[in-house]
Amino acid sequence: MGRRLQIIIDDGALREVRRLAEREQVTPAEWVRSAIRDRMRRLSGPARDRKLGVIRAATEHGFPTADIDEMLAEIGRCYVAHGQRE
Repeated sequence: MGRRLQIIIDDGALREVRRLAEREQVTPAEWVRSAIRDRMRRLSGPARDRKLGVIRAATEHGFPTADIDEMLAEIGRCYVAHGQRE
């Protein structure tokens, strides 16, 4: 459920919001909500872009791997060898 946020803006800014909303055929309230979502997305963008960059860089490396069943069996053997699981 949404919550109400009341803001105060000057007359000129309100006229501009109404003009832009009309141009996009939405209500002023929807235009403001959309503007807030866009701004939040942009502000969170650098962290997201940095994470994606790290993932892309990691995929360029060739790490040794094995079949998942083989890896799980090896992990299980290590647990048993160290008395952590039977």
